[in-house]
Amino acid sequence: MAFAPDTIDPGRRSAGQIGRLQQSPGQFAVFRPARLIPTLLLALAALMPGEFGAITRSSLVDAYIQVSVFVAATLFMFYLCEERFGFDIGAFLRGARLLQIPVAAVMGALPGCGGAVIVVASYTSGNVSMGAVVATLTATMGDAAFLLIAKRPDAALVVLPLSMAAGIVTGYVVDLFDRNRFRLEDSAAASHSPLIGQVRWRDRAYGLLALPGLVFGIAALMQVEFQGVVATVVTVTGLAGVFLGVAIWAISPVPRLTSPGDPALARTSEETGFITVWVIAAFLVYEYLASFAGLDLEAAFRAFGGLLPLIAIGAGFIPGCGPQVLVTTLYISGVLPFSALIGNAIANDGDALFPAIALTPRAALLATLYSAVPALIIAYTFHFLLPGFL
Repeated sequence: MAFAPDTIDPGRRSAGQIGRLQQSPGQFAVFRPARLIPTLLLALAALMPGEFGAITRSSLVDAYIQVSVFVAATLFMFYLCEERFGFDIGAFLRGARLLQIPVAAVMGALPGCGGAVIVVASYTSGNVSMGAVVATLTATMGDAAFLLIAKRPDAALVVLPLSMAAGIVTGYVVDLFDRNRFRLEDSAAASHSPLIGQVRWRDRAYGLLALPGLVFGIAALMQVEFQGVVATVVTVTGLAGVFLGVAIWAISPVPRLTSPGDPALARTSEETGFITVWVIAAFLVYEYLASFAGLDLEAAFRAFGGLLPLIAIGAGFIPGCGPQVLVTTLYISGVLPFSALIGNAIANDGDALFPAIALTPRAALLATLYSAVPALIIAYTFHFLLPGFL
């Protein structure tokens, strides 16, 4: 069923935008009603009584205030620069040449996952190399960076620069052997979506929810306890933000690949909604396993002395930031040594792995495996040579 796309005034299209649309006739995106099914199932799960419903609602709120709002804030910052100043981050990365990998590593090292998401999106557009993807995923610590900076700034001053350096070195090594660049035409998502063209009511609503959500998210990372009316407001904001994001994903045509010709707020809502769906899946799977299948990562960490760095690195392979925030919390609490923290920080790919898995799963798997090498080397260097460090 053809989707009636959001339209844009032809007079507002640039020559490049018109050319891009003319080069792909008949390739407009398609609306898939099947997406409404998981959306309805998610709503039913959230409405369930008892422990199952409570865990579902709590996980949805956490997914929004711990991940989605930070992704949205970072994406909006980059896209607003593109919109207001004509700065195309994809073109900038493509033209950076030998500096592409250090720039990608710096973007990955930014607290949160937004910078790394931008680099992954640039890879799927053919603008950066596999080495740049590996550099940004190796450098990123995701949302756990906020927690570490707030609670252990001394450790953050070591972890973040070291992860960035490891990403730069690993990225250059990867590009020596893997010179292939992903081409969008090779992907199942090769069809071009029509330009959105204007900020829609749902984009404005998403932005309005993201503002208080970001405040609550920062407070949560500072381990502020929400109580009474404030806790209720946090829950309502989180659930509203999650379901609006999922709704945007559900009713968007497939694929919805935004471009610099789209408004910054519209691009942010579309792409954050897409990432939120994957984040929700990861949060729910983890919480259901922990609550109903007896998964206890903290007990597992305590039980394996010399294997702690290896287990922390394994936890880093789990997409999303939930397990990584747990590892950081255990380090701050004194349960884990610094070697486990640095191994997890280097191995984890945060939420940037979600769009990579969706658009190019082979590259996502390779990038994760590549980042495991420096994680093992550096973690066990600290484990054996500097066991009491920090």
